[in-house]
Amino acid sequence: MTWFESPADADKQLAAVGYLSDTATSTTTFLAGALEKPLLVEGPAGVGKTELAKAIARATGADLVRLQCYEGLDEARALYEWNYKKQLLRIQAAGDQSWDETHDDIFTDEFLLTRPLLTAIRREEPTVLLIDEVDKTDVEVEGLLLEILSDFQVTIPEMGTISAVRRPLVVLTSNATRELSEAIKRRCLFLHIDYPDSGREREIVVSQVPEIEEQLAGQVVEVVAKLRGMDLRKAPSIAETIDWARTLVALGTGTLDGAAIDQTLGVVLKHASDHDRAVRELRLRST
Repeated sequence: MTWFESPADADKQLAAVGYLSDTATSTTTFLAGALEKPLLVEGPAGVGKTELAKAIARATGADLVRLQCYEGLDEARALYEWNYKKQLLRIQAAGDQSWDETHDDIFTDEFLLTRPLLTAIRREEPTVLLIDEVDKTDVEVEGLLLEILSDFQVTIPEMGTISAVRRPLVVLTSNATRELSEAIKRRCLFLHIDYPDSGREREIVVSQVPEIEEQLAGQVVEVVAKLRGMDLRKAPSIAETIDWARTLVALGTGTLDGAAIDQTLGVVLKHASDHDRAVRELRLRST
């Protein structure tokens, strides 16, 4: 499968499904498909890293398989595990059957519970494999990923090696909370996504909230940029900028003045300390 014909084609197709890309993103996305290389996307939370993988799937008609990473993730949750209860019932039903015969029966597809990594490897249809927030996993999990990212195959001791019939397009995202291993990085193309500039974010807002007035969209983006410049626990994401714009439109707000900010700031700031700091600093800057 040809994922995209060129960087320009990637840019066009991503835009068609609502993801406004830039030159670096479109080029790297094209190369990930053309070279069959995993794509490691790094940047702060809320800049559209996960949404890029979803947009690639929508633009190409591929299915999305997502592995959400977290501390304590293990092989059983990422790769596969055996249905032990079902195996036990099969052993009990075997009666006097020899162990060798029973062993061959219980270690088959019927008793295998596939998790996201193995699911993506075994699929014959076009697939985008999203390994989301990989930096939240333990270092040991990276070893598990190496076989997947190097050879696109999985070894199951009881069944042998399962190789991909059709390689998925792999997107790993990282918020850079810890440094990933060089072994993982060597196997990937790298893309850093940061918060967009004001012009780009205004384009995103208008594309996602077409009923908003241009002036109000500009005001929303301007205030969000100020919020991101403050020492907050959680800076507003692009998604939260869009939510704020939709909120203001729903309320019939024509301008983002102090009263409107006080009324709706909870849409973009979710911590009381951030809310108090923002209200205080925005008022100081307006005087």
